[in-house]
Amino acid sequence: MTHNQSVDVTDGFHLVIDALKANDIDTIFGLVGIPITDLARLAQAEGLRFIGFRHEQNAGNAAAIAGFITQKPGICLTVSAPGFLNGLTALANATTNCFPMILISGSSEREIVDLQQGDYEEMDQLNAAKPYAKAAYRINKAEDIGIGVARAIRAAVSGRPGGVYLDLPAALLAQTIEAGHAQRSLLKVVDPVPRQLPAPDAVQRALALLKGAKKPLILLGKGAAYAQADDDIRAFVERTGIPYLPMSMAKGLLPDTHAQSASAARSFVLAEADVVVLVGARLNWLLAHGKGKTWGKPKQFVQIDISPTEIDSNVPIAAPLIGDIGSCIAALLGGLDAAGITAPDAEWTGAIAERKETNQAKMAALLDKNPAPMNFHSALRAIRDVLKDHPDINLVNEGANTLDYARSIIDQYQPRKRFDSGTWGIMGIGMGYAIGAAVVSGKPVVAVEGDSAFGFSGMELETICRYQLPVTTIVFNNNGVYRGTDVNPTGGADVAPTVFVKNARYDRMIEAFGGVGYNATTPEELTGALQEAIAAGRPALINAVIDETAGTESGRLTNLNPQSAKKNQA
Repeated sequence: MTHNQSVDVTDGFHLVIDALKANDIDTIFGLVGIPITDLARLAQAEGLRFIGFRHEQNAGNAAAIAGFITQKPGICLTVSAPGFLNGLTALANATTNCFPMILISGSSEREIVDLQQGDYEEMDQLNAAKPYAKAAYRINKAEDIGIGVARAIRAAVSGRPGGVYLDLPAALLAQTIEAGHAQRSLLKVVDPVPRQLPAPDAVQRALALLKGAKKPLILLGKGAAYAQADDDIRAFVERTGIPYLPMSMAKGLLPDTHAQSASAARSFVLAEADVVVLVGARLNWLLAHGKGKTWGKPKQFVQIDISPTEIDSNVPIAAPLIGDIGSCIAALLGGLDAAGITAPDAEWTGAIAERKETNQAKMAALLDKNPAPMNFHSALRAIRDVLKDHPDINLVNEGANTLDYARSIIDQYQPRKRFDSGTWGIMGIGMGYAIGAAVVSGKPVVAVEGDSAFGFSGMELETICRYQLPVTTIVFNNNGVYRGTDVNPTGGADVAPTVFVKNARYDRMIEAFGGVGYNATTPEELTGALQEAIAAGRPALINAVIDETAGTESGRLTNLNPQSAKKNQA
């Protein structure tokens, strides 16, 4: 602990850093300013890594994805009021996606805020954060910093993970406290993620339901990837012989090329299955809420989730299994033999194989085409073929069409290597996720971005170059949102709302910061640029020129777009 030796005291600045270090936190993502600039400087001086961003939302997204990868809360540090609000979007997204992160913000003094006397950046940040966070705390006394940080850490990672807000009034950081008392006030959280074992009768109920299934299906969500129970999940899939379907961020738990993967027959298995085992997946909009045409015939669900309130959220769950995923899967594995569960009928697995073969042949035909200019399929084929030789690379993916097509074209071979727009389906996670993944994993990142999605966080190219991170960004440039062909119906000078500057050169943006830019107009050029960028391990950006007519409105989410729905009904 650093402190004033002459009077044997320390202060709030040092205590915050000491509390983080006591709990093995080694990285902070953030953006400095009053009153937390000195806190960032001190963190660096005390051996923590501080990654400074150009916008707080991107710093928060980096912290969130760091939490998903490591199972430790990612830390985002911001200034008060507007800085806090910028970070709050990322905090809300982390909570929605169940990523553990802690947003730490400086704030104005309570007595001024409470009387609304007009302090610098005055705002009641604690109450503003509460609806969007799993928990929110304010520390007012230096002697409570240790317990406050500990509570934030435990709240972020225990049970269902999520975002936590920690409010640090400016006066707190300057408070002094006797050094010995300060040291005693620190604590290391013991067992922050306690195992939650499923009830034996719940395990037996689930096994009995599986035994009676004729057309079983395992559906893996990103909660399954977060759990890091990779070996047991793979053993459960392979020992049962049940086909599985991974949600996008669960891709790679088993290789996408695995014989039991039903991804290429997604619509068929969702409609035809009679018993579905949900492992860390929620029946939200991404799964059509578990009902309707997507799900076809009536079915029964086994749902593994740490949160009891998730059960029956949309449809009745026949066999809820409440506990941490690792413990639940281990319990199911332990009971397979006694329950007499055998591989599904060949009629079921054969029907899936037949549809997979048909759909894969259709996809192969699309991927084999080589139009000029490139379309999404030909460009993604080039990226897929390069990344196949680099299975440990982190893939960040966002956009409308860019996300939809990449999800089904680019295979994943290892867990926790694909990061995308997630539960909210938001745009703007790209560069934050890329930086967070590069920093905590130590592995290269390839970010495949739609040109619209890239615009939300593109200034972080400077951050990537400043820290010399091995991030290659590929911007799918089709001159606009969805496509660049819309026209202003009035004939006025303004372009249509979805149209960007034609033939923009995003590759030159990164060159301004010392990175390497490439302009690719063919799959061959894209392949060469990506191979060279990965080999160099330096910041790079590839401007991938895509046919501006290739995109579709809202990607594959036309049902969520009222105007598109009207067109479809016409």
